[in-house]
Amino acid sequence: MSNNSNHHERIDTGEQQVGVMYARSLIGAAEAAGQTEAVLAEFDSFITDVFDKLPYFEALLATGRIPAEEKAAILDRALQGQASTLFLNFLKVTANHGRLDCLRAIRRAAHEVYDKLRGRIPVVVRSATPLDAASEQQLIERLRVMLRGEPQLVREVDPELIGGLVIRVGDTVYDGSVARHLEQLRLQMIDRSVHEIQSRRDRFSHSA
Repeated sequence: MSNNSNHHERIDTGEQQVGVMYARSLIGAAEAAGQTEAVLAEFDSFITDVFDKLPYFEALLATGRIPAEEKAAILDRALQGQASTLFLNFLKVTANHGRLDCLRAIRRAAHEVYDKLRGRIPVVVRSATPLDAASEQQLIERLRVMLRGEPQLVREVDPELIGGLVIRVGDTVYDGSVARHLEQLRLQMIDRSVHEIQSRRDRFSHSA
């Protein structure tokens, strides 16, 4: 069973709100039981190994045409002995509230809630080529100090980037690309030229 939580999902605002509410409930129960990481792994596997491979099953659970009791029974038959009691009960409660259509949003929010709980901060790192181990470790150490948390790198390679790095934390972008450095260098050269011209003008004025 895979543990891939990077599946690209389109989620609307309403689903996000539902996702956060149910995710907090799930993480709270999992924390109390000491099973948080195991439950998140189950959730990841349920999405990637079941929903992604059996889209008709996802559609079956999401439809409003089937009563909640019947959906709970389907989950029992499909997952009995395969899923933990905690995760199965969570799915059945979600079914009873008619929210199985929001499972992808809940799963994504659950990871966000857990990361926040553990002081983990997702950081998107975009570079022209993959970072080597030493560079990545150095970056993590700098981010750890800057963010006062534990950075969780999401690596992206963009061959069109002119060297360097572009780092995104939430809505904040830290541009460390060569292009940005070149622009800063250009501005510094202009400032130095202006300063030099002013200095020469001042010297000329004093000698006149």
